[in-house]
Amino acid sequence: MEVRRVLVPVRGTQADDWALELAVSLSRKKGAHILAVYVVEVSRSLPLDVQISAEVRQGNQVLDRIQGLANDLDYEVEADLLQAREVGPALVDEAVEKGVDLIIMGVPYKRRFGEFSLGRVAPYLLKNAPCRVLLVREPQP
Repeated sequence: MEVRRVLVPVRGTQADDWALELAVSLSRKKGAHILAVYVVEVSRSLPLDVQISAEVRQGNQVLDRIQGLANDLDYEVEADLLQAREVGPALVDEAVEKGVDLIIMGVPYKRRFGEFSLGRVAPYLLKNAPCRVLLVREPQP
């Protein structure tokens, strides 16, 4: 499997760290470029280019932490913050635009209505991504 570009969506959870560590491990062997992306979801009632300072600040903090982890792992990671109506389509668009070969996404262990839930983004990526998708689920609590 040829991997030149890896996309790692991040949200600020421990699962992000595991996804990045896996991405670095795979990328180091292949010499691949890693792109970490945080997407700020903008409500349809607001203009898409509105400045949501609290969420942008949080996104930048998450990306700074991810870049710090990458530095600790001695690997260079490009970080990007996007604003979009929905996270899943924004990630798929970014994967297409950047020519991504692999998406590695950390998934927190969440329960919804008593059942394990992948949320909205992971199933969207699995269905619509133009490349391979790996999910890294955190352990059960």
